[in-house]
Formats: sequence, structure tokens, C-alpha cells
Amino acid sequence: FFIPYCIALAFLGIPIFLLELAIGQYSSSGPFTCWKYSPIFTGIGYGMFIVSALVAIYYNMIIAWAFFYLFASFTDELPWQSCGDWSTNLCYDNVKILNKTWESCNGNNRWGKVWEANVTQGICYETGMLNKKEGVRAYLDADKAKDYFPRTLPSQEYFDNYVTGSGYSSGYDDLGGVRWQLALCYLLAFICVILALSKSIKTSGKVVYFTATFPYIVLVILFIRGLMLEGMEEGIRFYITPDLNRLSDAQVWKDAAVQIFFSLSASWGGLIALASYNKFHNDLLRDTLIVTFGNCLTSVFAGFVIFSYLGYLSTYMGLPVDEVAKSGPSLTFVVYPFAVTKMPISPLWAILFFVMLITLGVDSEFVLVETVITSLMDRFPKLRKYKLFTVMTCCLLFFLLGLTLTTDGGIYMLSIMDTYSGGWSILFIAIFECISVGWVYGIFRFLDDIKLMTGNTFCWCFPFIAFKYWWMLCWCFITPLLAAIIMVFSWVDYTGMDNGAEYDVYADLMGWGMTLVTIVCIVGTAIYVICKTGGIKEAMKPNIEWGPALVRHRREAEYHTKRYASDFVVDPWGLETASPNDVHLQVENKSGLQNTGYVPHAEDSSKF
Repeated sequence: FFIPYCIALAFLGIPIFLLELAIGQYSSSGPFTCWKYSPIFTGIGYGMFIVSALVAIYYNMIIAWAFFYLFASFTDELPWQSCGDWSTNLCYDNVKILNKTWESCNGNNRWGKVWEANVTQGICYETGMLNKKEGVRAYLDADKAKDYFPRTLPSQEYFDNYVTGSGYSSGYDDLGGVRWQLALCYLLAFICVILALSKSIKTSGKVVYFTATFPYIVLVILFIRGLMLEGMEEGIRFYITPDLNRLSDAQVWKDAAVQIFFSLSASWGGLIALASYNKFHNDLLRDTLIVTFGNCLTSVFAGFVIFSYLGYLSTYMGLPVDEVAKSGPSLTFVVYPFAVTKMPISPLWAILFFVMLITLGVDSEFVLVETVITSLMDRFPKLRKYKLFTVMTCCLLFFLLGLTLTTDGGIYMLSIMDTYSGGWSILFIAIFECISVGWVYGIFRFLDDIKLMTGNTFCWCFPFIAFKYWWMLCWCFITPLLAAIIMVFSWVDYTGMDNGAEYDVYADLMGWGMTLVTIVCIVGTAIYVICKTGGIKEAMKPNIEWGPALVRHRREAEYHTKRYASDFVVDPWGLETASPNDVHLQVENKSGLQNTGYVPHAEDSSKF
């Protein structure tokens, strides 16, 4: 996975990250209104809006799980430290010695592995027969049992049976009732988002100072502790040993690409929304390199942390590393929670760990919801006066739509949303972003726009030309082609949701519906714009308002822009002749800005 991950970072993540920063910073507009450089691609913004909204709904559920565990950690003994009323007979510490009179018999277990079974009173008990109703009169002791029947950790059963209730559901179509404890945690997660986003972008920025740094402290502490655990080297060896045979698996490449896009928020609209608050001459390449490489190194380091604990659990349970825990979101709520039970003062470590999870999750949720809010306020400017109301309304709507995820079968719905809403959709969006800039708007024009913002020297000391041709190559050829190849081959190899009886063809149809909504938005809006403007050629031309938001910056752009668009207007809003009572002048005077100009996000003076 690491090789596809690095390739996806270099040829997909970094180019798309810079492209979106440039669009947002140059236009000071969010995902709905930044496409004035080529209105035919306006549907990309609507697609980003839908993807961000869908992910915001289910991603906050993961934060809710973390809150649930955090509250459960305020106790002398962690509830998932041992099996409880919620556990089954497969729970690990339910395997006890009831009869020590053993003899041996040989045979094959149900997986076909040769094993040596223990017998009581001449009876050779079959693998997995732990239920007393089936006639089993004795259990194997814990050390011997690992070779004869599957066992589950208390933390796994706590998550399945007590937290999510998935152990009582047969699949996505067997939802059951709402688990109100989980629903309250879900509501609390949205309240945190409301508090952070109710004010200006500066408020959110101050919150991020803590939420972005605290997780590193906890990760380092957990890594040091992980290195002290028996068997940790097995997990790390598994982590760093490449399996080159997997390079031919299209799903691995798709997962790597999606992981890059997800971790960087690329093609989701979040980067455009946040970059729209940047100062016009901000060094965006510096920001790109710091964030992308910092994100990659953090992911690699986090891998060492988690696999050190997986190695320990592998030794502890007598299972291969890849069989220790289920994949997916539950991995975080099984491996680490069980690992902290083996540490001194385990409730303290659990509290630190889940606070870290909450801060990491809330960081990502901020971006998702901010993308939705910024898009709405750009599309409907009157909403800027009522930002708190807008944020609360959106979060309430997301909460109501997400209540399904708090049911017993909610985790299966979450898995469907996770597989489809943020997968192929963002690859499709990335392809059209590159086409819009590289082939329609014009790659040289776009590079001139970036140069206007950064100057001839950017990223501390690198000359502009050092990167110019690399970006041209990526945006015009490499990035869209690689995204298209990964998308097509993953479609060819895809066989649907593969998790046994929990999913069926209707689950896939539901998921494909989420993907197709995004694609239909892009294509449908393009057709609408073509009809409205009177032709495809007119639909591709920049809007008269395309360019920097402030008149003083539009004057800087006038020379190079008129080489491509002779009808470029420095002041399309007539602000230079506006009266002192003009709303934009009032905003600028309040912000301390001397020049007149259009301010898309008036409530945030830091934007300029």
C-alpha cells in the first residue's frame, strides 16, 4: 500500500492540493462561485458540496464513538478490559480451564488446518463449539485454546455489542432502534462543530492550534509505550515489509488515491473554501509542500504506532497480524482501547487517546461543514448576516439525517456511505478540475495567475520556473490520466460490498446512487449552462467577474489577464464610484482596508 500511496501523493495529491489553493486564493470564492473562469464547470462545486455534506454526516458518527468511549473511560477499570454482560462465549477471557484431564486426538478443524485437539472423557471437541447447549462440557485453557477455535477481544465485543449494537443486527436492512446514548454523543459532536464555526474563520483557526498539535504529543507517548510491548517487532515487520503482488490489485491503488484525497481534503471543496480566506499574496506553494509532506509523514508515523500494538496483540492472541482485528473504522476502537488496558493507570491513557481522536476528528469535521457553509453563503450572500443560524440549521439537518447511523445496523450504513460517497466521486471531480484548468481556462493563464499571487520567487527561495513545467505536466496529463486509470480499473475489478450476509445488491445500488448524484450534478449543470449562455464556447469563457475579489488586486491582474481576455474589467461592480453607504465600503472600512472592492466573505477581514 505504501508504494501506491507515495505515487498517489506525488501525482494526485500535491497537484490537486495546489490547484485548489490557487483557485480559492485567487478568486476569494468558495466551491459554488469560484468557477467563473469557466462557468461550464460550475457543477463541480455542487458535486463537492454533496460529497462534503455526505461525509460530514457519517464522519461525525466516528467522533460520536470517541465521545462514547471518552465518557466510559472515567472509571477505575475500563469496561472493555474484561468480558461483561454484553459479551458472547467467544470473548477472550471466557475461555477457562474447567477440566484438566486431557488426552490428544488429531484431525482437521473447519478451516482445514491440521491441529491437535484436547479431549475430555474420550470426546474430541470440534473447533468453535463453545456453547454449553451444544453439549460441550469443558473449555480449553486460554493458552491452548488459541489453536483450536476463534476468540475475540473484549474490546471487539464491547464495540460490536455495547457501543454500536452491530452484534444484534444482521445487516444494513436490519437497523433496529436508535441507541440513545450514542445519539446524544452524536448530537454533542455537532454542538462542538457549531461552537467552533459560529464565529469567524479566525475563531476556528485558534481552535485548530490545539486540535492540530495535541494529537502529536499523544502519538509520541503511545509509540514509546508500544516499543516496550512484547511482540511489537512482529507488527512493525509486517508494516514495513512490502507485498509487491498487491501492486496488481486495482483496489489497492483506488484505496491509496482515496486515502490521499481524504487526508488532504482534496477535491472535496474544503481546500477551495479555506484558501478563499487567504491573503491574496500568500505563498501557496509553501503551504502545499508543508501540509502534504507533513500529512504523509504523520500517516507513516501513525502506522508505526498502530502496528506496534497490532504486533503485541498478535503475540498475545496467537494469531497472524492481519487477523488480529477487523479492518475499517472499528480497528481504531478495538486495537488501541485494548492496548491501553495493558498500561499502568489505563483510564488515564484511554482518556488521552480518545481526546486525541476527538481533536483529530473535529479538525476534519470543521473543514467539511465549513465547505458547506461557505458554499451556501457565497451562493446566497444574505446568509452571511446569519452565520450562526446557518451553521445551526445545517448541523441540525445533518444530525437528523444521521440518526440512522446510531441504530444497531447503523455501522453497516456508515460502511456503505464510506465506500461510495467519498470514493469514485472525488476521482471524477479531480479529473474535471484538471480539464477545466489545463485544457479550457488555459494552463499558461492559470500559471500567470499563480505567479501574480506569489511573485517570481516562492516557497521561501525557489524560482517560479523551477516548478512551472512540472505543474503543467501534472495538470494537463499525469494527474487526470492517473485518476482516470485508477477509477476505470477499480470499476472493472469491483465486485460490490463484500462483507457476507450484511450487504446485498440493494446496498450497492444505494451506494452507486450516492456516487451518481455527484456525476449527474457535474454533467447536468454543464448542460444547463450551455443552454443558458447559448453555446458551449460561451459557456467556457471566463465570466466578467472572474479574477481577484478586490479592485486593487484586479489592477495588478489587468495586464496579463487582458492578454487572454480583452473584455476583462477592473471594476465590474462599479465600486470605485459607489457612495460611502455602499455595503462593501462599509465592510472594508470596518476591516481597516483602504481600497474599495468586492468582499465575498465580508465577516472575515483576515481574508485579505
